[in-house]
Amino acid sequence: MATIFSPSPILSSAAATASATTTTTTKTPPNLTLFPATKTPLTTLLTATIATTTLLATPPSFADPAQKFSIYYGTAASAANYGGYGGNSDKKASAEYVYDVPDGWKERLVSKVEKGTNGTDSEFYNPKKRTEKEYLTFLAGFPQLAPMDVVLNNLALSDVDLQDLIASAEKVDSLEKKDENGQLYYVYEIDGVSTHSLITVTCAKNKLYAHFVNAPTPEWNRDQDALRHLHESFKTVGSF
Repeated sequence: MATIFSPSPILSSAAATASATTTTTTKTPPNLTLFPATKTPLTTLLTATIATTTLLATPPSFADPAQKFSIYYGTAASAANYGGYGGNSDKKASAEYVYDVPDGWKERLVSKVEKGTNGTDSEFYNPKKRTEKEYLTFLAGFPQLAPMDVVLNNLALSDVDLQDLIASAEKVDSLEKKDENGQLYYVYEIDGVSTHSLITVTCAKNKLYAHFVNAPTPEWNRDQDALRHLHESFKTVGSF
């Protein structure tokens, strides 16, 4: 299992100017289907305003400067190699992605079976409220992202909680962003009746990575700034 190292910046410090453009139609590029089409696409359940935006990653600002974070280095090892013998002790050197974890949050060890069935690679939670958490899933064999609504629909196919959240959502916002290297990320924000969810999805190294930050509404209202920091801290590494 990957380990946590001492805090350090993970987002580019390069200043960037975000520009937003509203997209009403999107022509699906050839050969970008993420999963086979389903008979009942979850797109019909979305009441979202989808804003497609291209922007550069910029450091977020936070209301609580006293909050401390540590960097988690994730290796996205396959289920066959998960918990393997020997291995590279330098997790930072072998990491495929990183994200920040608040001090005091606990790591939930992911089982080999769970890793092999739904692709969950890592998870941390607030011990004061276990449903306030962040986690990452990945799938191999995806060189690039499919259209934005297709990706969200199919993430939900293997996540019943996400299906329920989308079905009861008051609003679903979606946007695109690119980091300083030009890597494309899809960003989703789902405002549910009782839960708020922030999701970032990208492709690198022929894998699809999906980072989730979920919180019940009371915790979201209380910890929104810190939770947005977790959301914005995710990125893949060594991709270029």
